[in-house]
Amino acid sequence: MAKIIIIDDEPAMVEVIVTLCREKGHQAFPFNSAPKAVEQIDAIAPQVVIADIKMETMTGFDVLRHVREHHRQTAVILITAYASVETAVEAMKMGAYDYVTKPFKIDELQMTIQRALDYQAALRENTYLRKELKNRYRFENIIGTSRTMQQVYNIINKVADTDSTVLIQGESGTGKELVARGLHFNSNRQHHPFVAINCSALPENLLESELFGHKKGAFTGAVADKRGLFEEANLGTIFLDEVNSMAPPLQTKLLRVLQEREVRRVGDNKSIPVNVRVVGATNEVLQGKIKEGSFREDLYYRLAVIPIEIPPLRERLEDVPLLVNHFLQKNAGSAGGEPKKIDPQAVDILCHYNYPGNVRELENAIERACALCDNDIILPSDLPPQIVKYAQGEKAEQAIAAMPVGQPLDEFIQQQERNYIDATLAQCGGSREKAASLLGISMATLYRKVEPKSKK
Repeated sequence: MAKIIIIDDEPAMVEVIVTLCREKGHQAFPFNSAPKAVEQIDAIAPQVVIADIKMETMTGFDVLRHVREHHRQTAVILITAYASVETAVEAMKMGAYDYVTKPFKIDELQMTIQRALDYQAALRENTYLRKELKNRYRFENIIGTSRTMQQVYNIINKVADTDSTVLIQGESGTGKELVARGLHFNSNRQHHPFVAINCSALPENLLESELFGHKKGAFTGAVADKRGLFEEANLGTIFLDEVNSMAPPLQTKLLRVLQEREVRRVGDNKSIPVNVRVVGATNEVLQGKIKEGSFREDLYYRLAVIPIEIPPLRERLEDVPLLVNHFLQKNAGSAGGEPKKIDPQAVDILCHYNYPGNVRELENAIERACALCDNDIILPSDLPPQIVKYAQGEKAEQAIAAMPVGQPLDEFIQQQERNYIDATLAQCGGSREKAASLLGISMATLYRKVEPKSKK
């Protein structure tokens, strides 16, 4: 059931529309005075307003203008007995949902109202989805408190709401697309398309057609005109992942797009203007490819107006516990349950791995552990074997490196023995009797080993 306001200074017309609305189960609010109706819009919060254009104190256009300024999600249907093309065009320009001419058929108006309500439902769902997308790609979801990540946050917060071209650099799995989507959904282009393409996923001729489109008959199989992704992303953002893999001829065409802000479809001799923000990403150091001659230097400088370097996870291992918690929460959300806990020893192991697959590898490890663990606590045995093995080797190397090489063997053994006794005493709360029992030695032996030798 919807709330519908009907405004017309002819009482008979209002009565007719109210009757057909109520027949469909809607809640109708009749008004013969437009100013009074406008005063009540806030309190009623209607989904649809139906207003006659020609009224004495306030026109339907005035009502439409007020609704568009203060209630953007309310659909307005205008009615008039004085139909003209100019009036219809003016109504649609001002944001009316539809325009109905008197005399109208009852079923025609009912269909128009239903279409308006369907439109409102789709608009609400679209608003919800966009909010969800924005939440999903908030910068807060780019996890990390390390110094290197703070530098990344500082840059992306400054440039998100600009139109500057951005080049995101980082190894595979560092989260380059997450940053690109974050830039888009936190910019003034967020209500327009975000289009992503992996430039290494297609051969050169197909990639050209995907990016720039083609004319019918441009090549075998081009049976119709096709819009390219640059056109699809108009007013929004295009994300060119692995732009480093783009062939030189395509680099030239991309350079032209960045310079001229227009595209030319394959097989066409006309250019089409586009308003697109370009965000590129590379998992290679482009300066090296420039020296090799496989990447255009002028294109690099066009792309890297704002360069953003995403550090590999091995360089910010202090962020691992935060990421682990984030992925546990994410996994619980997708599974529809409570987040699993993780044993501190398992976290310690995860903090001693080098992550060649970066954040993506850590996320996969947590997802695997959640699936394999026998209860609600992830243990070291639930982690991927290569991570456990590497961490154990890493700890062993650190222990060896920490050993005081060059110290006499008997002194070293004596020191290790004393460390072990001190640890046992601490565990026993300082009770020497309990410590001696645990160590399997007499009280006299314990006293001899812990008391400092008297100076002679």
